[in-house]
Amino acid sequence: MASGESVLDSLEELDDFSDPGSDYEATMKATKRRKQAVSGPQPPKRPRRKAALKVTSSPSDSPIPTSPDPSLLQLQHSRGTSRQASLRPVMRVNEGNQGISSGDLYDAVCSGKSAMLTVVDEWLDSYKRSREAGLLVLINFIVQSCGCKGVVSREMFDSMQNAEIISTLTKEFNEDSVDYPLCSPGPQLKRFKAGLCEFARVLVRSCQNSLIYDEYLFPSLLAMLTGLSDSQVRAFRHTSTLLAMKLMTGLVEVAVMVSVQLQTTQRRYDMENSKRAHDRSADRLEELQASISELRENREEVSSVMNATFRGVFVHRYRDRLPEIRAACIEELGVWLKTDPEDFLNDGCLKYLGWTLHDKQSPVRLQCVRALQGLYQENEFIGRLELFTSRFKERILSMVLDKDSDVAVEVVDLLLLIQQRTEEGLREEECGHIYPLVYASHRGLASAAGVFLYNKLKSVIASDNQENDKSDNVAFFQIFISFYIQSEFHEHGAYLVDSLWGVAGSELRDWETMTAFLLEDAGLMYEEEGALIELMMCAIRQAAQATPPVGRTQGKKILSMKDKKVQEQDRRRITAHFIPLLPQLLAKYSADAGKVSLLLKAPLYFDLEMYNSAPQLEKHLDLLLSQTCGIVEKHTEVTVLEACAHLASALCSDRYTFSSRAHLAFSQLVDSLTDCFSTYLSDLLQGTADDDDVYSAAIALKRIAALSSAKDPSGWKLFDSCLELLKSRMESREIHKELMVSALKCAAFHLMWAKVNAVNSTPAEAELKHLKKEMRSFCRVCQTCLSLNQAEIRDQAFELLCDLLLLYSVSSARSEPALHMLFHLPSDSLRSEMAAFLVDYVFSDTTDAELDVEGEEEMKITLLQRKRNQLAGYCKLVIYGVLDLTAATDVFKHYSKYFKDFGDIIKETVSKSKLISPVQSAKTVCLSLQQLFSEMLTEDHSRQDLGEIRDLAKKLAMSFGIDLHRVRKPLVALHTDGVRFAFRDPTEGEEQHPNVAFLEILSEFSFKLLQQDRAQLAEFLKSECPSAALSWQSVRLYQRSLEVRSSKPKEREEGGDAVSSHETPVAKRKRTPAQGSESSPVRGSWLDSSSIQSSLHTPALTSTVLRQPAKQLTSRKPTATESDIGSNLTEPESADEFSSGSQMRKVKPTKRRQISSSQTDPTLDQENLNSHLTLLSLIEDDNEGGEDPEIEDYESDSEHDSAYTLPSTRHTSASILDELFE
Repeated sequence: MASGESVLDSLEELDDFSDPGSDYEATMKATKRRKQAVSGPQPPKRPRRKAALKVTSSPSDSPIPTSPDPSLLQLQHSRGTSRQASLRPVMRVNEGNQGISSGDLYDAVCSGKSAMLTVVDEWLDSYKRSREAGLLVLINFIVQSCGCKGVVSREMFDSMQNAEIISTLTKEFNEDSVDYPLCSPGPQLKRFKAGLCEFARVLVRSCQNSLIYDEYLFPSLLAMLTGLSDSQVRAFRHTSTLLAMKLMTGLVEVAVMVSVQLQTTQRRYDMENSKRAHDRSADRLEELQASISELRENREEVSSVMNATFRGVFVHRYRDRLPEIRAACIEELGVWLKTDPEDFLNDGCLKYLGWTLHDKQSPVRLQCVRALQGLYQENEFIGRLELFTSRFKERILSMVLDKDSDVAVEVVDLLLLIQQRTEEGLREEECGHIYPLVYASHRGLASAAGVFLYNKLKSVIASDNQENDKSDNVAFFQIFISFYIQSEFHEHGAYLVDSLWGVAGSELRDWETMTAFLLEDAGLMYEEEGALIELMMCAIRQAAQATPPVGRTQGKKILSMKDKKVQEQDRRRITAHFIPLLPQLLAKYSADAGKVSLLLKAPLYFDLEMYNSAPQLEKHLDLLLSQTCGIVEKHTEVTVLEACAHLASALCSDRYTFSSRAHLAFSQLVDSLTDCFSTYLSDLLQGTADDDDVYSAAIALKRIAALSSAKDPSGWKLFDSCLELLKSRMESREIHKELMVSALKCAAFHLMWAKVNAVNSTPAEAELKHLKKEMRSFCRVCQTCLSLNQAEIRDQAFELLCDLLLLYSVSSARSEPALHMLFHLPSDSLRSEMAAFLVDYVFSDTTDAELDVEGEEEMKITLLQRKRNQLAGYCKLVIYGVLDLTAATDVFKHYSKYFKDFGDIIKETVSKSKLISPVQSAKTVCLSLQQLFSEMLTEDHSRQDLGEIRDLAKKLAMSFGIDLHRVRKPLVALHTDGVRFAFRDPTEGEEQHPNVAFLEILSEFSFKLLQQDRAQLAEFLKSECPSAALSWQSVRLYQRSLEVRSSKPKEREEGGDAVSSHETPVAKRKRTPAQGSESSPVRGSWLDSSSIQSSLHTPALTSTVLRQPAKQLTSRKPTATESDIGSNLTEPESADEFSSGSQMRKVKPTKRRQISSSQTDPTLDQENLNSHLTLLSLIEDDNEGGEDPEIEDYESDSEHDSAYTLPSTRHTSASILDELFE
């Protein structure tokens, strides 16, 4: 006995991982070790297995090298085996025993506020008093955690097998909802899941020195969890799998701890044994040898439990139908691989990660990639990952275009680890999959790709710097510019800078290096200078505004105080550096329109107050103004002139004291341009000007028009001159595009500034009348321009009309009663011209076809953008009351045909019109359909055209929303108008009731009607419709659409009248019957006897049904589990783990054994029927979404040759960035 105590003492000294506060563990441990000395009959104990009797299991079955105990193997091969098999006989629990209950455990886990160690210790005390009662509490806690209100009684616990208990609980799972704690929404889910995982972790930690080896608690607990994990009920399967995986993780940690203790003890034994004979202690050697034997047995016992759990739960549940279960399995597998690489980090376990890289659900792929990240972070694991890397690298590379951006972000991080940690890394063509992602619209993915690119650039710089001496930033900009030019995404420099901003912010803020490059004579080539200027301006914008570019903002982000401070510091640095250098840069590149238009944007990001901070900076302001004026006089490009206008607007702002100097400089510029234009005006009006004079006048007017957007041109009195010029040109038909477009802009800016000045001051009534007269004259001129054959003049006139009619509308004058006489309504002829413009030039495919022939994709995008602006301008006139709602018919009737190009604009117009007048909006919708129907009758009448109009009606019907009471009046008005139109009196020469087919279109709106309105409209139809027409097809179709569709409720009343609706929850999804599936022995009788004719698709993995005679179980081979045999799915042999490829195999549904009807009572009572019907609502849909029940490999949906390997989960976004990216 003394030797036994000394062995225990040595073990406790070595146990550095044990909980120092758990006295009960040591007590139980000592009790276990001394049990041979207890007198009296002892229950049968499982004999210890010697090392010589070990049988190595197949790696394909489990990663644990030891073979499992036969009793534990029986847990997974037969879920129906009694829990007490190979366990000690169950003794009666003292009924008066008081301790922690399952409800107490559940409340502690749900609240998340209790100290979990205290809760577990309290349960251990009750388990110490009676282990059967303690285990029963734990089982009921698990059942309650599944959301089941059923309870496992002591009688059930003593007399029933696991499968019988689970089957009973399944039948009693009569809940009001199919939700359960692990799928409850909101923060409660996170709190409960965290509490449940913490409970499992603390339980294993508290039992790691004692109860893990008592051969009762963990085998029994895991046997129950294994059975639950194979249940058809999702709540049982999900909760039990999560608990089993967390317990497995704890066991893996215990196994590692025991292995460390075993290695330490073995070293001590070897050291003692290596001593000379007279120094060697025989007692010490005996103690150490006993400790080694004990630790080996412990390790063997833990391995057996781990092996059973791995093969009984993980091997089946990693391919479960529920993605949450698959994700939980893969997440814990990643922990096992990292915690115990000796047992798990092999091809037999890595194959599961490789297979689930192809999972259809993104959460599973996400956990798989994160697990791989943890492995590649460890340098000592790289050698073992070589085969996996070579086998699955191609799949990982394709996942950078995963449809879930979070997965793609983690994949890029994983590839960076592979690039840095492995010897081979990634080839250049493999890196080419990642580089374009810096232009992605998702900011997280772009930033991850930016980190990858930055590391690649730095590695190239490091290798180059060994050959020549260059500063790091100089070398960085040279290779960065080269990458930007070669990537051929020149218009997206802002996105490239934003992607690298987090990792290369210091380099991109090196304004000194960038300006030094630009001011050097032989520093860069022409193309490189342009690229550097664009990147520099993007970096200036990013630093000054501290916001990502358009398309990468996710909601409105409020800058923190720290970010604001950094932003202010960056703006001051930018301003201080560029104030003296910007005039030099403008002077050097003044002749280059592209470069100078970029450089002119720099002052917009300055802290312009700094110009007043020191006298010497004022000369730099004068230089900037003179350079800007010189650029205006030198260039005619629109982009350059607009950039100068923006700069003039900023510098002339009244906020700055130097604004008077800017006003003076730009006023002198406009004076000279006006004088130039005036010299040619008389010749232009008389028609005696030659081509050079016309060109000079047009260029001067174009520059004036550009500056007029930033500076009030009223002082130069150009409106009358421009109007006269436009009239004379149209009368003489001498159309000059540049001249007339500039004249239109100048006149329009005059009217806009006049309205602004009228609002800001109190003009006399005569001035207001004169201004209204000018507005009327300008509208007439623009109306004439709408019929011209020049697209630029026509488009400009339409856009200016939309702006000015809105500016001079009634709604704009409501806030200023004194300006009420200024409002101007368009004439009927102008409205007709604008509507015709929409039909002829916006809703038209002629120009698009011409561009397709020429292949000018960029021009096509520009044209579409212009059309969208014109349509939006017209729709705003309708929304703000300038045009009647009936004018929207020209827009609504193109909703379906042009949905791709203008769908968002038209949809917004429809919704806004409902806010103005719901009834009138509905009548407008009906009117648009009537117009289309009338157009169809005037042409060749065909059912195809009628079908297209019905499709449009379906789209427009969906715009009425789901609140049927709110849209009741509008819908009734729409139907009333439609019925009247269908039976209107025919005109002379028409056949009787030519519009009756319109009722088919009207029927598309019937499903939105309430019951009482349907009856009212049915009566209205009979009053309007001739009696003979009631038998016509269109009329009967419309009448049927007004009838209440109650066929399904009738069937339910006829077939299931015994079931009350409030007692039986409805299943979430409609079930699809499986052909050829047979009902189970338990369920066959009630399904056949009930009036519900349903063939329930049998799930592939199930063990909650009682099996047929047990002799069938003994004949099974011990190489595959029940569910594997039933699903015709076995693990691959270990000879070539990856030879079968990464494609997952499908599970075929098993056919249940069917019992004869004589074995069951053909009639069931009401309670039993309700119980089984409830089961239908709890068993998940086995054909969800029509997908295959198992994980499949993906085939790329890209048929054409692509520059990048595109997985089937790639983005399908329609943004311009994504299109360019693809």
